[in-house]
Amino acid sequence: MADIRQNCPTDSSDFKEAVCVDAGRVYDSCCDRDCVTDMRVYFPKDAQCLINDACSVRIKSAEVIDVNIDVEPVTFKRGFYSADLTFFFAVQLDVFTAPHTCPVTVKGICFYNKKAILYGSEGNVKTFTNEYVADDCCNRRTVAGGNAPRCVVQAVDPIALSARIGDCRCRDDVPGYIPASIASVVGGCIDPCSDPDNKTVYVTLGLFTVIQLIRNVQMLVPVYDFCVPEKQCNDSTDGPCDVFRRIKFPTDDFFPPRPCDIDDGDCGCGCTADGHSKRKVSRPIKGDLQT
Repeated sequence: MADIRQNCPTDSSDFKEAVCVDAGRVYDSCCDRDCVTDMRVYFPKDAQCLINDACSVRIKSAEVIDVNIDVEPVTFKRGFYSADLTFFFAVQLDVFTAPHTCPVTVKGICFYNKKAILYGSEGNVKTFTNEYVADDCCNRRTVAGGNAPRCVVQAVDPIALSARIGDCRCRDDVPGYIPASIASVVGGCIDPCSDPDNKTVYVTLGLFTVIQLIRNVQMLVPVYDFCVPEKQCNDSTDGPCDVFRRIKFPTDDFFPPRPCDIDDGDCGCGCTADGHSKRKVSRPIKGDLQT
């Protein structure tokens, strides 16, 4: 990251001027952890044939592909909005068709619905800008926003906890359709209303999310100075060996830290409260191994 020259104020009266900026203000937000159990995984046709012949499965990884967001006002609570979220996940599985055999890796899609009610304030304006519309390059006057606030969802890739094979349940959990853009991630068209005699896979994922309701507002902020980068761009043409020689020797990778080196308290492994060992242990000095 480039170094930025900033004149740090020593007093609140040192700013040069007050400037009006248009920025997104977070009116309300929440964070959550969800352990989503027994989500059905939908597969393309070729992968479904492998699942039908499988005797066991093992989950390898999962990632968030997309989140569909729908924001609606709460009728009985002014200023509050309901954010209905649909998370789509791509799940990677190892499929075993027989005991003591090498697994075959397949990908599938699963989804999870979540709702959050947050405060988003009220507004009755429609904003027009001169920006291009993605689907209409000739129209430069577009409605950028209405009354509802903007909902922003932040999520990390979920923790893959478990997977199991089961019989197809009733079709209450079948979505109306899976968008083609999401199905293309796993390499094919997915039919959620497939043969009920097919085997299916149910996975459990751990999901961490942050949900925010944001409105663009005009705010008056103090300005101290312009941020001017001082560091020049690196246009070095050093060879790969020159770059390698500047890398610090990875001592900790060869000598992993003990629990006492990480935890400040007494870990019960013969260490004192300050993290020092009660007995003398011979260990190389980091400085002797660095280039």
